[in-house]
Amino acid sequence: MPDTSIASPFTSSPRWVGVLTLPGFSLLAQACALEPLMVANQLSGQRLYRVQAFSPDGGEVPSLAELSLAAGRSFESLPMELDMLIVCAPSPLPTTLDGGTVGRMRSLGRSNTMLIGIGGGTELLARAGVLDGYRATLPWQRFAAFTRDFPRVRLSQQLFEIDRDRLTCGGGTAAMDMMMTLVASHHGSELAERVSEHFVLERIRMADEPQQVPLRARLGHAPAPLVDAVMLMEANIEEPLTTHELAEHLGISRRQLERLFKKYLQAVPGRYYLDLRLQEARRLLRESDLPVGEIAMKTGFSSPAHFSTAYRNHFGVTPREERLH
Repeated sequence: MPDTSIASPFTSSPRWVGVLTLPGFSLLAQACALEPLMVANQLSGQRLYRVQAFSPDGGEVPSLAELSLAAGRSFESLPMELDMLIVCAPSPLPTTLDGGTVGRMRSLGRSNTMLIGIGGGTELLARAGVLDGYRATLPWQRFAAFTRDFPRVRLSQQLFEIDRDRLTCGGGTAAMDMMMTLVASHHGSELAERVSEHFVLERIRMADEPQQVPLRARLGHAPAPLVDAVMLMEANIEEPLTTHELAEHLGISRRQLERLFKKYLQAVPGRYYLDLRLQEARRLLRESDLPVGEIAMKTGFSSPAHFSTAYRNHFGVTPREERLH
């Protein structure tokens, strides 16, 4: 498992959090990043986090919803002793940005400030070069372009990434899961769970959960038979179809189906199907109290032993060890 721990020695003084917003930012993503910190203050009875808003020029910043945020201070005046900087920006990021903003971000990257990219904020951090050599993620629609533009960043498709003093997420509600994970690192899991309960959330999603990408978007311009094949797989997790049965349902040959999977998904149908079933098994292990044997049956495995072996080979831990995490 990748190391997502954050060095955070106990401190009695509040952490100073800056929030930089760029025009076109998402109000939802910004709220999901900030509200967990404010609720942590409220539930703990202490001022654990102190927030100051910044904008490139210190003026108001219009959001995607055409509602403006009054920042109060310019990014140029941002102090270097800031503990954390949350960058909220639109995705995709505008092609042209104020050079001073990028330069200031580059300077912060050489300090001890924790840098947090929300939505297009990841692209701003990457443009400043402060994500080179780090794991990072951003909204799934930008994966291909980001990989092309920033080859030195280790892009992942996870919900969010925590790599040393760099935090990034896919935007939207993923920011809330990421920030509650940060609160847990700073002040313990009990407080983070209380924050989650405050928002009436069933649980805090884990970093390594994939971003949920719509099927058609995942497969791009793939032929209809391939999309239909994946839909059939997703609809038949408990009683998996064989590759031959899938091909018969689609009215094509098994060899044609295998060629489609190899060309567009770089996998054979059986391996892709197994991955879908194991991802569903992982979700059930994390989100339900069902016995491991019942989860094995629900995800199409002939026996708990077969399920355990396949799970360990895929994820590096057994189903029972997954639950202990």
